[in-house]
Amino acid sequence: MDIRPITDRYAVSPQIDPEDADAIKAAGITTVICNRPDMEVPPSHHSDAMRVAIEAAGLRFEVLPITHPTMTPDRVAAQAAIVAASDGPVLAYCASGTRCSILWALSQAGQQDPDAILGAVARAGYDLWALRPTLEAAAAAQR
Repeated sequence: MDIRPITDRYAVSPQIDPEDADAIKAAGITTVICNRPDMEVPPSHHSDAMRVAIEAAGLRFEVLPITHPTMTPDRVAAQAAIVAASDGPVLAYCASGTRCSILWALSQAGQQDPDAILGAVARAGYDLWALRPTLEAAAAAQR
């Protein structure tokens, strides 16, 4: 398990295992978001199996599968709403953590400076500098 904090309330990770649930709880996470579609993983890691393990550890589990074509403004808003509704730190996971990082970055467009957004994900190990024009356009659309 490789939890990579972006903020004190939002961290991302590559694919987690059902056996990681207790360690995730011990790390202070209260909500886990699965951004990985079931078609990408074996049945042992499908969202239903992950839900059983995560909820058995006493954590909230949400499923919002994302692919590049389904990374729409509505889905970005849905992820942000899950984070906002969480009573503590959130861990979002996908194959590498990149999609989860992009979702967070897009949710911050217009709320934070693009350099601050891109710096936060860079500190977590994700190079999203090519996303700058999208962040700037999203921020301009919100004005």
